[in-house]
Amino acid sequence: MRYYQYIQSGLKRVGVEDESGGLTDLTALDPRIGSTLDLLNVAFITNTDIDSLTRAVLSNNKSGTGKITVEELLAGAPIGKHGVTLLPPVDAPEVWAFGVTYMDSMRERQAESGSPDVYAKVYDADRPEAFFKSTFERLQPPFGEVGIRGDSDWNVPEPELVFVTHAGKIIGYTAGNDMSSRTIEGENPLYLPQAKVYDKSAALGPALVTPETVGDPQRLRVELIIVRDGKQVFVGKANTSEMKRDCSYLINWLVRHNSIPDGTAVMTGTGTIPPPEFTLAAGDVIHITIDKIGRLTNTVVVV
Repeated sequence: MRYYQYIQSGLKRVGVEDESGGLTDLTALDPRIGSTLDLLNVAFITNTDIDSLTRAVLSNNKSGTGKITVEELLAGAPIGKHGVTLLPPVDAPEVWAFGVTYMDSMRERQAESGSPDVYAKVYDADRPEAFFKSTFERLQPPFGEVGIRGDSDWNVPEPELVFVTHAGKIIGYTAGNDMSSRTIEGENPLYLPQAKVYDKSAALGPALVTPETVGDPQRLRVELIIVRDGKQVFVGKANTSEMKRDCSYLINWLVRHNSIPDGTAVMTGTGTIPPPEFTLAAGDVIHITIDKIGRLTNTVVVV
């Protein structure tokens, strides 16, 4: 199933999409469901999964109360449409990220850097590159703004499969945008935190999708489209099958000697990077689409 978080009539709600594309407001059925993290916590306590828990809630909805289509939800969500306000699909207290998980990413990092050897070494090593990306307060939602730093001349989005964790295990997936200041990281690898962690540097959405619906997370097409002044200026595609380190490998390393809070979201690296002559500009619209998960759309601002 796919789970959405949004604000409607001033109230935060959790909606679930069924196989027909219909969206049911779970919060309307049970006000105790105030977030997807609430569902995850109850599922853990009752030793079940959130899809089974949700089916039990839906079985009591004989009248179809609170049901619309996902198309209606998303059509009203962009700024100015006066519909719902979409939120990140999970209240992730922390967001972590892995880098250099694709061959193309390693080559691009080498090309931008004055210290190219470090990227080849980490690509070939057993230990992956992991870094802290964002707190929940910094996360941007679908149709929200993502930032490029005013002190960087070369900025790109990084479309990434994201897994969500609970009790140290993967319980779902979403799409992520790991905004990156290539000028800063390229100057010195030690500047990575400044290149990666700043205002509006991360976005998640549109839905939290459970393993039952995603299937094999290492067989998902990832597409990046950047639109400027109504025209496509970049289109790129990759597939999670190209990841050198899969999601199971990455979470195994992340939780070693490192306790992460429930609901933590983890970006898994990118295989699609615009060419060296391209940089984002204010007003650009970024579309990231991942099979079985959906499309994450954000607009660029300078921060």
